[in-house]
Amino acid sequence: MWAPDIYEGSPTPVTAFLSIAPKISIFANMSRVSIVASYGGTLQQIFFFCSIASMILGALAAMAQTKVKRPLAHSSIGHVGYIRTGFSCGTIEGIQSLLIGIFIYASMTIDAFAIVPALRQTRVKYIADLGALAKTNPISAMTFSITMFSYAGIPPLAGFCSKFYLFFAALGCGAYFLAQVGVVTSVIGRWAAGRFP
Repeated sequence: MWAPDIYEGSPTPVTAFLSIAPKISIFANMSRVSIVASYGGTLQQIFFFCSIASMILGALAAMAQTKVKRPLAHSSIGHVGYIRTGFSCGTIEGIQSLLIGIFIYASMTIDAFAIVPALRQTRVKYIADLGALAKTNPISAMTFSITMFSYAGIPPLAGFCSKFYLFFAALGCGAYFLAQVGVVTSVIGRWAAGRFP
């Protein structure tokens, strides 16, 4: 619940660091635990529930935001749920899809937060202000649009591949409900992230 306020109030490099570094370290440590020692059904159910809760919270909360950084915070919450899908599986395919998801998420986040300072220089604070960006800085507008389409999971982009691998791993381990919730929240997230372009 603290993420949107921290994203909004922090300088952009700090926000980018807080968006990427803790997630990578947590998932790296959890991957080590799951590779070395298999976890039981109770821990797998906890991952299952937390994944669903993060995806739903991230998708629904991002819909009501009007500033530029706050939907990125809620998208970060949702992407933690998508990436946690790999842990919910408890299989090697889940861990592989998780590593692919983390790499793609980190790349998209670095790209998004590299563009946000350029937006601040052009006095863009709200999503509604992005309409003038195409006229003042078309290269930044195009790059930001492609990044947001990737966040949304539009098919030819990397964000779609990440979600595809994660949901395919969930289907492979029999977590059909988790995959269905992921697809539905991804569609909701497409509307939220689709407001940027």
